[in-house]
Amino acid sequence: MSAENQFEKDVGPAANDTINHGDAPANGAPAAPMLSAEEHEVARAAARFGYGPLSHVNTAEARLPPFGGEFQPGLYKPVEGRKFANPAPLGLSAFALTTFVLSAINMGARDISEPNIVVGLAFGYGGLVQLLAGMWEMAIGNTFGATALSSYGGFWLSFAIVLTPGGFEIMSSLEEAGGATMWNNSFGLYLLGWFIFTTILLFCTLRSTVAFFLLFFFLDLCFLMLGVGYIQRDSQNQPNKPVLMAGGFFGLLAAFAAWYNALAGLADNSNSFFIIPVAHFPWSPTGRTRRGKTDREQA
Repeated sequence: MSAENQFEKDVGPAANDTINHGDAPANGAPAAPMLSAEEHEVARAAARFGYGPLSHVNTAEARLPPFGGEFQPGLYKPVEGRKFANPAPLGLSAFALTTFVLSAINMGARDISEPNIVVGLAFGYGGLVQLLAGMWEMAIGNTFGATALSSYGGFWLSFAIVLTPGGFEIMSSLEEAGGATMWNNSFGLYLLGWFIFTTILLFCTLRSTVAFFLLFFFLDLCFLMLGVGYIQRDSQNQPNKPVLMAGGFFGLLAAFAAWYNALAGLADNSNSFFIIPVAHFPWSPTGRTRRGKTDREQA
């Protein structure tokens, strides 16, 4: 079949010599431009690839790209011809280290009873650096990455503000107003709010990779356990220590999952002898493509 015949088969027969999309609408809005038959054919051909005025997406048939785009390190596109590198590993690393230190303290590591050492990390690395990474995700057009990294950067900044010793006096003000009970309830609600937000993001990872999903899954359980631990207190009206330790455990898992995803984004053929597997879900676009290839090979 000739290229011309194949083109006609793909886009259909030519329309009238002139396609009039310019009839004035009833509300007086400006008319759309008129397309010639040749322009209409070009537009129809472009629409097959999602471009042009005639393009549309059939969500029942089309394989939409995964939600997170380049925020998923395993799906990051090559950087040739781009002005921005992948900011995701930086944001994930900032999140991982700050989460690791706080979670270790929540689990009672080395008998550390106060998390004040986290304040510096929360301001500088987990807060500022992660917020910057989120803004760079915004610059490369990744809405999910910008929302997640910027939000958790804001979380660490707010966490540092709350716990700054002798600074903003948030804890002392709450304790003066209603004792330790008011502080524990307030901090518990704060953590449960982040649990709700993380749950929203978790739903958006179901078409991504297993490694990426586990990061938000462990983090979601971490916020849930910590929030419950402060609201459902023990018989001495103190935060429930076993539940807080469970939150610390899931926080450690989230930290290592974040480091794993960061390494997956950093390790490529320019600096590593191996590529980190991220395990695509079978229903994800990449998983379906691989499964389709396997089916054809077995046929």
